[in-house]
Amino acid sequence: MKTAKLTVLLCFVTLLSFGSVSTKEKQALKDLYNATNGALWRTTWDLDAPVQNWYGVVVKDDKVIELNLEFNNLRGQLPESIGDLVYLKHLNLFRNKITGGIPSTVKNLKSLVTLNVAFNMLNTPLPNEIGDLESLQYLKLFMNTIQGEIPSSIGQLTNLNTLELYNNQLTGELPSTIGNLVNLREMLLSSNKFSGKLPATIANAKDLKVISVFDNNFFGTLPNSICSLTQLEELVLSDNAFYGTLPNGMASLTNLKVLLIGNNDFKGELVQLKEQLPSLKQFDFVNMNNQGTIVTLDTEDDD
Repeated sequence: MKTAKLTVLLCFVTLLSFGSVSTKEKQALKDLYNATNGALWRTTWDLDAPVQNWYGVVVKDDKVIELNLEFNNLRGQLPESIGDLVYLKHLNLFRNKITGGIPSTVKNLKSLVTLNVAFNMLNTPLPNEIGDLESLQYLKLFMNTIQGEIPSSIGQLTNLNTLELYNNQLTGELPSTIGNLVNLREMLLSSNKFSGKLPATIANAKDLKVISVFDNNFFGTLPNSICSLTQLEELVLSDNAFYGTLPNGMASLTNLKVLLIGNNDFKGELVQLKEQLPSLKQFDFVNMNNQGTIVTLDTEDDD
């Protein structure tokens, strides 16, 4: 009898030691499975198996911390319950066929570092609640058809390192709050429908290496403050409606390797920039609507 009791006790202790993912998190994963036609995923889930055995799910200390389902044929919309995965650090749904938008419940994902829903079919505006992702470092939503404006709440993402929103249908001006993204390294916003001027506050991100806004409707002169971005390696402004002379301090951007400013209406002795910026490898200032010049330097890799 004592042996039987001891066996039961050991089994109970064993169960406790292994633990399990919470019912709420498991249900959120099931909701995602059902909402995106999980039975037809390239690699599907056995919902009767333990969650830690499900493809693309990473569990640590009984908490779902990663979800990696890129290239997995997800079709449908993200469920509201995605916000119940409150311990999630990385959400990667790259290259699927997800429609709709990012649910407002994303605000609950306070630990999220990476949000990658790029190369899908998202088409609704970004929720204001995206600014609540206080730990976010990488926001990758490129190659969708997201509409609307960038919410001003994006300025709350003070840990953001990479902002990739290119090839969407985003409109309006860049919010001045983008200047709050002081840890930003890359800002890729090309091939949208943005308008207005580049906000001078962009220069608050002192370590910016890449700014790419080509193929939009930006206009006006460049802010002088852009010349303080001495870490900048790529500045791509082509195919907009910028005009006027470039800021005098452009020569201080000695780390620039790529400067593409063609198909705007910049004035002045632009060709001289080639001599002032010793690291340049690509330099284009041709205006297809008028006579212009293009200078393309060697594009060899660094030693």
